[in-house]
Amino acid sequence: MGTELFAGRMTAEAEREVTVFLIGMRINRFRALRSWLPVFKAMPRMLRELSQDKGSGMLGYQLLFGPPRVLYVVQYWDSHERLLEYASAQDKEHRPAWAAFNRRMREGRGKVGFWHETYVVPAGAHEAVYVNMPAFGLGKATGVVPVGRRGDRAADRLSLKRA
Repeated sequence: MGTELFAGRMTAEAEREVTVFLIGMRINRFRALRSWLPVFKAMPRMLRELSQDKGSGMLGYQLLFGPPRVLYVVQYWDSHERLLEYASAQDKEHRPAWAAFNRRMREGRGKVGFWHETYVVPAGAHEAVYVNMPAFGLGKATGVVPVGRRGDRAADRLSLKRA
């Protein structure tokens, strides 16, 4: 991740629909490495694959940690169709990782938890502000611009495409 700080108030440049995909795991038993370590190791392979394929539809991602047991990724996609296409592609990293994960979940008896959420956000129905920050989140995925370009207030930025 770049560390260049953008001085002042910036906002995400994104003006089109975006799909936000949250995916994560909760380690329920730290000592059960065989249950959660393979899950932990699978995600970087998928993120690398998606990042290297500019046509994948993934715009960017942000890794986050919720101590002491939760790790998750926020992914930004250009459409929910592209996300679902990747999830079901037989020749990509996701399918074998998902099959292996499901086997481990059955065998692990609650040693690791898993969750995901998907949000399809219509154009103009999102708002972001970053103050004295490097590119982060949606701004990292789509680029940042000075707040004034998309409206000085959150309400302005949310209503730009709705008017």
